[in-house]
Amino acid sequence: RVSGTDIRYDVPLTLVSLLVAVLVVCAGVFAVGYGRNRAPALLLGGLTTGIGVASMHYLGMAAMRLHGEVNYDPVRVGLSVLIAVAAATAALWAALNTRSPLAVASASLIMGAAVSSMHYTGMFAVSVRVTPSGEALPGATAMQFIFPLAVGLGSYLFLTSAFVALSPPARERQAPVSARQQPAGSTAP
Repeated sequence: RVSGTDIRYDVPLTLVSLLVAVLVVCAGVFAVGYGRNRAPALLLGGLTTGIGVASMHYLGMAAMRLHGEVNYDPVRVGLSVLIAVAAATAALWAALNTRSPLAVASASLIMGAAVSSMHYTGMFAVSVRVTPSGEALPGATAMQFIFPLAVGLGSYLFLTSAFVALSPPARERQAPVSARQQPAGSTAP
């Protein structure tokens, strides 16, 4: 927790961190899904995804604007990256090897705990020395950034749900066009 200064966020850099996360997870899944040798593909996918997730975290931290200096403990940063790589490797392994709903749910809970561990270890690596200033900070507040994002995501989910709910069932989509165009009660010649 940082007190004594306002905090703003560099929106383009925050969006870059999101893009990095999406791209590296895709690359990791691709490496595992299309790799010919399972073990090397899993290690490459876990390494790529883990480093990418850690990059997303630290890019997000770099997007913070405040009156002061942010420093990192390199040992704790390294530990957070190791946790991210281990968690990503475990998640990719689970995606390849678990089939039962209970195993998938357990793997998801373990992955959630691992991601939280990476985040909190990364945050434990941070120290902030506040320099009081009356100068306005550039960037968006958390609410200025998160509110439009939440509204956009909510709108997307609503519209997608409406589209799915209003779509005809598969059997209607597969019926011949002529059968769908006949008036009710009439018989085909």
